[in-house]
Amino acid sequence: MKCPYCSNAESKVIDKRNTDLEIAIRRRRECLKCQKRFTTYERVETDLMVIKKDGRREQYGRDKLKAGIKKSCEKRPVTQEQIEKIIDDIENVLREQPTSEIKSNFIGQLVMKYLKRIDKVAFVRFASVYKEFSDPEDFIKTIKDVK
Repeated sequence: MKCPYCSNAESKVIDKRNTDLEIAIRRRRECLKCQKRFTTYERVETDLMVIKKDGRREQYGRDKLKAGIKKSCEKRPVTQEQIEKIIDDIENVLREQPTSEIKSNFIGQLVMKYLKRIDKVAFVRFASVYKEFSDPEDFIKTIKDVK
């Protein structure tokens, strides 16, 4: 594992524990060169396919989901841990589905469900992109629904 600070390839594991849902292993590491600490996660890869609105299929990507959620949470009091928890919860729901092909709108609905619980502004931001708001009335309606 490369150190994110100095790129040294050698580190030692200081602490290791399972995440809350036990779907990942969290490792706290220390670089043997610069002595800085960093965290890594080990997860099982999923073989999920996402069916897009236009019918295209693409491999599920945790990083893509994370980027969308992070964008919605920019400059909001949402921690990285909360974002990771949302993603872990969503992946857990996806794995429980009877099929490995998941519609993108199902994933979008899950994101909105979890964001609504932790930050209403992030929820409205995500909804505005996900639902492709084209009119200020769309924002007003969504905000009224949140209240």
